[in-house]
Amino acid sequence: MKTFLTATVLALGLVSPALAQDINIGFAIAKSGWVEAYDTPAVTSARIRIDEINASGGLLGKQIKWIEADTKSDQAQAAQAGQLLVDEEVDMLIVSCDYDFSAPASLAAEAVGMISFSLCAEDIKAGIQGVGPNSFSASVLAAVQGATMAEWSVKERGVKTGYVLLDPTIEYDKGICTGFDWMFPKVGGETVGRDTFKNGDASIASQITRIKALAEEPDAIMLCSYMPGAGAAVRQIRASGINSLILNGSAVDGSYWLNAVPNLSGFIVPVQGSIYGDDPRPEVEAFNVNFEKVSGSRPASTYAYPGYVLIDLWAKAVERAGTVDSGPVVAELEKMRDEPTIFGPRTFTSEIHHQNSAEMQIIEITNGTPAWIDTWTISEPVPLDVLLK
Repeated sequence: MKTFLTATVLALGLVSPALAQDINIGFAIAKSGWVEAYDTPAVTSARIRIDEINASGGLLGKQIKWIEADTKSDQAQAAQAGQLLVDEEVDMLIVSCDYDFSAPASLAAEAVGMISFSLCAEDIKAGIQGVGPNSFSASVLAAVQGATMAEWSVKERGVKTGYVLLDPTIEYDKGICTGFDWMFPKVGGETVGRDTFKNGDASIASQITRIKALAEEPDAIMLCSYMPGAGAAVRQIRASGINSLILNGSAVDGSYWLNAVPNLSGFIVPVQGSIYGDDPRPEVEAFNVNFEKVSGSRPASTYAYPGYVLIDLWAKAVERAGTVDSGPVVAELEKMRDEPTIFGPRTFTSEIHHQNSAEMQIIEITNGTPAWIDTWTISEPVPLDVLLK
């Protein structure tokens, strides 16, 4: 393994060189730019699990060490960071949350047959279908989030009509709407209109005008977007007097943005675990408390959790394979069916290296306060052909 860090490596922020006798994990992650808000909590959680494993004797009798390179939320920098870590001969590569910004690093690992795990990519292409057979994510596909909102809203809130408002800026957004569009008619919902906007749009006045022109206000608006565009859209929808339930994906979990929409109510998202102290599983709240002890603050969103899960699952596969070599570890990962984790069971197959079904916690914002209200697992997994649309 290389231990001499060139000026180029230093410029990209490669730190903490590991030792050859260790098991070495590389983190090609955003330490700056907009993706950093998603990557940092998941990285913290991953390192919590690494520390737990090391404290209990390590993995295959060795300590797990890590090194990292900053992608700066830039696709070209992600490719360079991934390649630098591959050149350092790490045993596994961890990449950013979002597919668009993680794929360049994952492809560097794939080129040498190395396993890569996204911290929380939720597009099917961040796996076999887009990167290759050694690429995984422990997070829940965006389409599952959309399907969860469709089925839950019909079954539990009596939603009959929906309006789809898509921000197609990133693949994640498209995935949410794909899942909603698949499940909503299956459970008896009717989509009465659809529209698009861009995350950076200052105004969605024309889209709001079209919603208000409907004969009846839709029971729900499926908003497929992320911050800051999602928050701006919600603010304008409520300011216009539209009172429909607003549904979204996990990307808008957290209370950090709610000051921009005072006293917001009727806003609902599915998450992998509640950060608000009310998750029905005691082990999740125990994790939240430990996260605060380690980092100085509680998780800001559900995206802290997949980092812990991915290390947990990968380490189990390594133990069962008896090696860190990618081929045997991939084979063990693909055998996992409802593998228990503190955030719910996880499954991988030879066709899908993501979660196309999962137990989701339902969070509703009422009078500006988010709270857990329900647990939901979709009645059937999202099919591969739907995920590939």
